[in-house]
Amino acid sequence: MKITIVMPTLNEAATLERPLAAALAAADEVVVSDGGSTDGTPEIARRLGARVVSGPPGRGGQLTRGAQSSVLGSRGDPTDVLLFLHADTFLPPEAAQAVRAAIAAGAVGGAFRVRFDVDRPLLRLGARLINLRTRWTGLPLGDQAQFVRRDVFERLAGFRDWPILEDLDLAMRLKREGRTVLLGGCVTTAARRFVNLGIVRTVATNWLIWSLFALGVSPHRLVRLYYRLR
Repeated sequence: MKITIVMPTLNEAATLERPLAAALAAADEVVVSDGGSTDGTPEIARRLGARVVSGPPGRGGQLTRGAQSSVLGSRGDPTDVLLFLHADTFLPPEAAQAVRAAIAAGAVGGAFRVRFDVDRPLLRLGARLINLRTRWTGLPLGDQAQFVRRDVFERLAGFRDWPILEDLDLAMRLKREGRTVLLGGCVTTAARRFVNLGIVRTVATNWLIWSLFALGVSPHRLVRLYYRLR
């Protein structure tokens, strides 16, 4: 069972090497889908051994382009599973084995629990709440390393080309396709947004955006609100 990791990037040169090297060690293939970096990100990715595709910025479009380019794994066999990994996130040990086991047991996809790379009480509490929310709703988000069977992803026509909430939308549609799982291991993701903007403000902004989306507000309108609140 071949796994391709798709990693969206935009000017990640300063921090890309460690997470990309870890991703390359975990998967059969890594595709870096760049959104127009001007800092040498694509060159770093190629040097480390990733395949690079380029196009307009926008996480949904970048992720789908990356997935579409992964027709074959690096060993020449078809890719069975797509795993979408942010450039500031590290997979847990044995992540690939856990994903393969979940898919072999009948899951159509899933994600991991999350923890932050900064050890503060509020961030530990935030991670616990995220994991509880995910277990309760069955809707993991992009910073939890979403994965999906390739055939299911193609049937869903990939991510919507939205400026925001493309990860939530995919999780909602994937849940209707079959059983999804929240794996026991934790990805470690950067807490920089929470630290820079404030933990309470970041959480409140996220919940406001999700609530408005549930009420039918377009992601193209919500992205303007999101950047005004940041």
